[in-house]
Amino acid sequence: MTCEKDKDPIDRGVLEAMDYQYAGVREIEIVIEQPEFSSVCPMTGLPDFGVITVAYTPGKKIVELKSLKYYFLQYRNHGIFYEHVVNRILEDLVAVLAPGRLSVTGSFTPRGGIRTTVTARYPMPETSQK
Repeated sequence: MTCEKDKDPIDRGVLEAMDYQYAGVREIEIVIEQPEFSSVCPMTGLPDFGVITVAYTPGKKIVELKSLKYYFLQYRNHGIFYEHVVNRILEDLVAVLAPGRLSVTGSFTPRGGIRTTVTARYPMPETSQK
């Protein structure tokens, strides 16, 4: 039996993908910026704020923006580290979109005088794969 606190509050099922009508015709890059992203520090319980930037080359699908907005809102009260936020968003978008390339960058406001920027990429660069 799973207790309530062990349930994953982030549901990738809210993400909707639409057919990309120009798949195979030309390569494009789509850049989406969410300037009001928020989550919660799992150590202190204090809010974290930042900008999430998603850049991707679509395969056959593109993300529907309203669904992406609702997906991001799920993090608002969720305790998660910066490094885990960008990796989780990347994994969920790759699972839904099957893009050619995708990167997620989180640029978080300073905490304790330290600004943190984290980027996760799909696929992993060749030099990093082992």
